[in-house]
Amino acid sequence: MNKNDAPTYLSPADYAIQTRFSDPGAHAGLYDALPTDVPGIAAVVRNLLVHYRGGGIEFTGERLAEIDHRSVSAMLSTDQKRNGRPLAEPREPFDRIVGCCRDYTLLFVSILRHQGIPARSRIGFADYFTPGYNHDHVVAEYWNGDRWVMIDAELEPGERPFDVQDMPAGPFPSAAEVWLGVRAGDLDPDNYGIGPGQPIGGGWFVRNYVHYELAHLNGDELLLWDNWGDMSDTLEGADLALTDQVADLLLASGNGDAAATKQVNNLYRTNPALTFAGRSFITSPAGGPYRLIEV
Repeated sequence: MNKNDAPTYLSPADYAIQTRFSDPGAHAGLYDALPTDVPGIAAVVRNLLVHYRGGGIEFTGERLAEIDHRSVSAMLSTDQKRNGRPLAEPREPFDRIVGCCRDYTLLFVSILRHQGIPARSRIGFADYFTPGYNHDHVVAEYWNGDRWVMIDAELEPGERPFDVQDMPAGPFPSAAEVWLGVRAGDLDPDNYGIGPGQPIGGGWFVRNYVHYELAHLNGDELLLWDNWGDMSDTLEGADLALTDQVADLLLASGNGDAAATKQVNNLYRTNPALTFAGRSFITSPAGGPYRLIEV
């Protein structure tokens, strides 16, 4: 689909429509027996997924490769081949779909959209996993009729000193917020990435996450190791002014500026440096050669 023909995302109602990544496809009927309350839906998601690094199990080979599932339909196909039972029936951790924060969020969003509830994924950094460090992370937001409610569906309620099912401002700043803080000299980019002491982090990483944030808010809920447009593993030669513009517009949009929402949506659809046009350079943690693929 050409981006100019794709749906626009200008109001909460637009996020009630499934995307090609969130659509459960042939497995949609499995959703009909699920709970309709948010805590119940989040519990189902945790029953279906196990984090490839945080679940306490070392996955390798084909099992680890499950983290490259792009769509909810692919995730559910894997689950049904392995378990073949209703989604709310308990799964042992080893039998769950191997994924990451993006997958918990996308599955949660998919179920809510199936029930007609606007929901979307948000890209940013969490300060609540390692003291003094901010891990890359993806959480969900759903529209309750009055406001966007942020939820970390990966976490059990009570695991943190705040409500993970109605998160306050602070623990999870968006990628746009962090980028602008880095650019202003208020935040140290070395405190943002996949983990303390890891080479995958810093200014270039935060910048790329602004591009992920923009894509996810425009219905392209891509893998966190997809690379397209002018994303790069260095800031040298990067168009920092463009990322500044996107981050400014994303913040304004999040504060209710309809003109900013329209402008940043149009930028994503028309600027080749930003638009995901169906080709991605994959750098998956599952290993194997880096590769260019058509999506």
